Parts: sequence; C-alpha cells; structure tokens
Amino acid sequence: QVALVESGGGLVQAGGSARLSCAVSGRTFSTRAVGWFRQAPGKDHEFVAGIRWGGTDTFYPDSMKGRFTISRDSAKNTVYLQMNSLQPEDTAVYRCAATDRTYKVDNYYYARRTYDYWGQGTQVTVSS
Repeated sequence: QVALVESGGGLVQAGGSARLSCAVSGRTFSTRAVGWFRQAPGKDHEFVAGIRWGGTDTFYPDSMKGRFTISRDSAKNTVYLQMNSLQPEDTAVYRCAATDRTYKVDNYYYARRTYDYWGQGTQVTVSS
C-alpha cells in the first residue's frame, strides 16, 4: 500500500502563486509515477501534471504547460506542484495519486484509471 497526503491549499488572490505538497509513504519502492489531478465543482477530474518516480521526467497536458511545475524531493518522498498566475478557474480540489504501472508513453499517465492510490485532496480557492 502507498499513502499520499496533500497539503498547501488555501485561499489565493488572482495572479498569485501556491505550492502544493504530496507526501508519499508506504511501499514507495514499487511506485513508478505520481500525478496531480484537480476537480472543480460540477466538473470531471482533470490531469494537471505528472512525474516519474525514479527520475526527473515530467509531463503536462498542453493546457497546463507554463503555469504549473511538478517536482520531487527524493529524500523526503514528497512531490510538489508549483502553481503560478492563478485564476479563479483554477479553483478546485487538488489531489495527488500514485501508480505502480510503467508506461513509455506519457499520455497513459493522464488517465485517472492509471492510478491506484489517492490522497484526500486539498482545496485551492482563487479569489478575483
């Protein structure tokens, strides 16, 4: 089992920044990637960013490139999501997730079904 705990959410003014953390514990030796998703009220989960656990390879959907940066501190088993130039439409619950699956093609990591372990989520609210 792998456990994930998010932190760092809160209220941010439009144009501001926030950094989310995802602490990963448990059977991390089998973890192959960690991803961040978000879900706004009334909307489906949306993939934000991902990182391969064993290295520094990161991947983003085109809609997230430029304002979001994912990184990992291997010593702390923690994955970060730096979010800049936040807008009200970024308001959502942000959740991190881990998977034991290995894919050569990054796109497979964009899907919710790829991930087996999920954190509870942290709310990010961007005020205008």
